[in-house]
Amino acid sequence: MEKANRSIHCTVSSCKNHCSCEDYCSLDSIQVGTHECHPNQDQCTDCMSFQKKMG
Repeated sequence: MEKANRSIHCTVSSCKNHCSCEDYCSLDSIQVGTHECHPNQDQCTDCMSFQKKMG
């Protein structure tokens, strides 16, 4: 059974870790990273815990 971690809001339903019953992550914690040398906008950051949902 999935558990919604109410400390991690998430709307990425294509992620394996998305809680399908609510807009939260089901992980206890996530890793946030960047693909830029010097990020200065929110679009420059990424959830490194993302895993593509199969099926």
